[in-house]
Amino acid sequence: MMPTTWYPVIDYSSCTECGTCIADCPHGVYDTTKAPTPVVKNPEACIDHCHGCGDRCLAGAITYVGDDTGWTPPNYTEEPSKPGYSCDGADCGGRKVLVEYLYLDLQSCDRCIGTDSVLEDVLRTLTPVLKLAGYEVEYSKVQMESAEIAKQYRFLSSPTIRVNGQDICQSVAENSCGCCSDISGTDVDCRVFEYEGGRYEVPPKEMIAEAILKAVFGQSRAAACCDAYELPENLEAFYEGKHAKAGCSCGGSCC
Repeated sequence: MMPTTWYPVIDYSSCTECGTCIADCPHGVYDTTKAPTPVVKNPEACIDHCHGCGDRCLAGAITYVGDDTGWTPPNYTEEPSKPGYSCDGADCGGRKVLVEYLYLDLQSCDRCIGTDSVLEDVLRTLTPVLKLAGYEVEYSKVQMESAEIAKQYRFLSSPTIRVNGQDICQSVAENSCGCCSDISGTDVDCRVFEYEGGRYEVPPKEMIAEAILKAVFGQSRAAACCDAYELPENLEAFYEGKHAKAGCSCGGSCC
């Protein structure tokens, strides 16, 4: 059974990049071109309630979105409860911080590549601090490789950074992206990040750090998850153009 909300997430602060999860996954969930760094490329290919890669991870760096089985990574040890963090029987899910990076391309798109680099730098700095405060940080990178995946994630613009399901941007602002236009052979707009009166194709570290901390410690409300979703026309044109180029007899070189 194919999952709708089941896929692995990697704790890159614990991952040793041994490559075992990539080599042993028979479903093509991971991007083999990024080995030994585990990058979730095809989350929809993951089998519902499969813990294969997590069971083999010697670092205990893999968990799963949607896991309600009680499974824990092999090297997981329950920390003693800390003063001030008692759940009193309530759901302790708020102690987890899920950061998701959703993007169109990490091979040639300058803003996707740049944002990826900045986000990883910020997480390297913030993860130890959040862990000290009692939070578990999970980081997932997912390529919006097809319209089907984009619809599954309710994807609005590339690149997108979400913290606990919330887009760090309050609204979508875009401008023309030459890189993604070249990929699809159509005019494509991609996200620009607005911060402190400026507009950036690659967000400043300060913007990402502030957004993550506000999502964790602030009082901002989660966006409604039941709003009607339609794939934006801009992205629909991107996927149609990309598919057309892939099917071209010249391999897209004439487009």
